Amino acid sequence: MKIGVVGPGAMGGLLAVKLARAGLEVRVLDHRPERAALIGRQGIELLTGEEEVREMVPVTLDPAALGDVELILICVKAYDTEGVARQLQALPSGPYFLTLQNGVGNVELLGKYLPPEKILAGITSHGATSLGPGRIRHAGVGDTYIGLGFGESSEEAHPGLRLARTCLAAAGFATRIVPRICSLIWSKLMVNVGINALTALTGLRNGGLLDFPATERIMAAAVREAVQVAEARGIPLLFDNPLEEVRKVCRQTGPNISSMLQDVLRQKKTEIDYINGAIVREGEKLGRLVPVNSLLTGLVQTIENSYEQRVRTF
Repeated sequence: MKIGVVGPGAMGGLLAVKLARAGLEVRVLDHRPERAALIGRQGIELLTGEEEVREMVPVTLDPAALGDVELILICVKAYDTEGVARQLQALPSGPYFLTLQNGVGNVELLGKYLPPEKILAGITSHGATSLGPGRIRHAGVGDTYIGLGFGESSEEAHPGLRLARTCLAAAGFATRIVPRICSLIWSKLMVNVGINALTALTGLRNGGLLDFPATERIMAAAVREAVQVAEARGIPLLFDNPLEEVRKVCRQTGPNISSMLQDVLRQKKTEIDYINGAIVREGEKLGRLVPVNSLLTGLVQTIENSYEQRVRTF
């Protein structure tokens, strides 16, 4: 079975190694020539607990190299989704496309350029930390869910969903199929709303957020606002208790450095506009105040827009 992975960052790198070690033929698409060259020479190194493995996987800068794969996993940052979709639209109509990204809006962007019937969406609570180009730490195990990108289906025999679940399970990602994509994406959004901005602002690992009463209070308030927005939109969530789900993910991925904190530490653009910022936009549409998410969004935006002005350690 041939699988494409777009974006060999933390999650993409983790999946590429796990899928390759499960015996699948993996090809990685990158947009950074230096990183692609490094991975081409040295492979991807994965650290899990005390175990360290190195897997050689083919990496390319040419989207056409994915032309004969059966499934393409989209693992880029949300702000790169449209560019990737444009690149992939010239491929033959054969592969399914599974987004495993943070935030909301990725499915819709993919659907502008790719066959909607071929688009799948997924969320995973597995934690992955980038230790540098081609070097990943698997920092926590969690739940994984997938569903159709457009439309609703409870048919687990859908060929694309069955293919994706089989591949993810082979990689060690126990995966459940769910019928409603909005529920899927918004449920993951609750987790990201509660964790990512707070870790980016405090510098704490995921588990560290539970060690301080103040971060727990802010987490609870941000998640409560997000749940209220989802309810106002009529979007049912997968979890009976979203806040407890956020806490569970914090515990399961305790050593993980969230993707947003990784971006801040590397002085890169974050996905804040697609996470807490998405709650702010939806709240505005509904005429609802979401002050905690507004504050978290503004603070992270200020950080990412002021890297060159920040006071350095003496």
